[in-house]
Amino acid sequence: MHKLLYPTAGLIALIFTGCSSLHQDSIKLASDTAGVANLKSIEFTGVGRWYQFGQAPNPDLPWPPFAVKNYTADINYETASARVQISRLQEIEPGRNRPQPTEQKVDQYVSGAFAWNVAQAAAGATNPTPNITPQPTATEERAAEIWATPQGFLRAAQTHQAKIEDKGDDSEVSFTLDGKYRYVGTLNAKHQLTNVKTWIDNPVLGDTLVETQYSDYKAFDGGLFPSHIVRLQGGYPVLDLNVNTVKANPAVDISLPAEAAKKPNIIVAANKLAEGVYYLTGGTHHSVAIEQLNQIVLVEAPQNEERSLALIEKLKETIPNKPIKTVINTHAHFDHSGGLRTFVDAGATIVTHQPNQAYYEKVWSVPHSINPDNLEKSKKTANFISFDGKQVISDGKRNIEIHALAGNSHNDAFVAVYLPKEKILIEADAYTPQTANAPAPSSVNPYSLNLYENIQRLKLDVGQIAALHGPRVVTLVDLRNAIGITKASR
Repeated sequence: MHKLLYPTAGLIALIFTGCSSLHQDSIKLASDTAGVANLKSIEFTGVGRWYQFGQAPNPDLPWPPFAVKNYTADINYETASARVQISRLQEIEPGRNRPQPTEQKVDQYVSGAFAWNVAQAAAGATNPTPNITPQPTATEERAAEIWATPQGFLRAAQTHQAKIEDKGDDSEVSFTLDGKYRYVGTLNAKHQLTNVKTWIDNPVLGDTLVETQYSDYKAFDGGLFPSHIVRLQGGYPVLDLNVNTVKANPAVDISLPAEAAKKPNIIVAANKLAEGVYYLTGGTHHSVAIEQLNQIVLVEAPQNEERSLALIEKLKETIPNKPIKTVINTHAHFDHSGGLRTFVDAGATIVTHQPNQAYYEKVWSVPHSINPDNLEKSKKTANFISFDGKQVISDGKRNIEIHALAGNSHNDAFVAVYLPKEKILIEADAYTPQTANAPAPSSVNPYSLNLYENIQRLKLDVGQIAALHGPRVVTLVDLRNAIGITKASR
């Protein structure tokens, strides 16, 4: 029981095979209800909550919430482009001690195969030009947000050989975009789209379900539109929006900036911290390579496979003729774990805090069929060393200590790495150094204060801090200054 739609010479031929008369015209009736025929673009605004995907403070918890005081989406269906502007403020969950929230203003775009963000220059900046940052890994997600809207879904269904199947009083409509992105939607008896499911790629979760739920349809400009939208990704909400206004056919002219069309170069620079210890920088996320007698131990495999492959190539040059046998993972946030699968395929053992192992084993069992990575192709099994408290990796000459950071609200399964001989501490997200001449922070970051308390508790003699974010290697004095511990109060 299905209906196929074939575009032929500008006309859509409808072919029905076995559908009841109640469902034969489902797409047309739903399109008429939503005003699709006369709609080229749309704008909707609202308030509600946004949730930070991939940043759960515990592998078993939802994504952390932000209050949204303004959400504006502008979509041009004819050019497959969109702009979303969000003003949001993080909500602090009960029992967590997070940094003082400040309002974040997000301005994000997608046009065809390109995605980018725009950040306005700070007040008083010598260069007032907005900063344009390519976001190639966000393209799939942002494109899905276009075609999962009611009007976008119905428009795509009419031109992509959609199938229709009876589901009681409802109709299930499905089709595929670009040969690999499957969409499945539900139309109710009122010809309203109530649910859309699609799948996009994620370096950690693989083929990731994005489900958008629509309810409380109201008459807006140009047709009916849901007044409540809930989007889930990876099993938890990422958006809960109460729609205030809808405009049909606003001017949405999104031009592709030259900066956004450039493919970002993946740069890995090796900076020697001590004999056999290298700080691997060149992007927003860093790693540290530590040489032992028969192996390289890598601290952190961030972001994605592309970054991991670049790290592997750089280490062949920096520490030749030694394999990367061990990768230490600081925590399960996706920007810090997205490159782990590449090293599993390369034969490395993953060392991580105990709760993370079960999580990785579960999510890595999901297929990566949309954009297959190396591990999807090889089907190798991950090897782990997981621990609680402290783990030491030793070759008899160099000890690498891995310590759980107790009580840090950033993440419940969170570790730092310490090299006692070199007095080097390696940490991620607990403390991000600023530039050398940056003004002191206006408030103390509780993650950084907790890091210092853990250093004191563990009696670590720290000379250098190699943070896995930030512009430079710093000292314990810099950390003390950042948390307001002056010389007189030490």
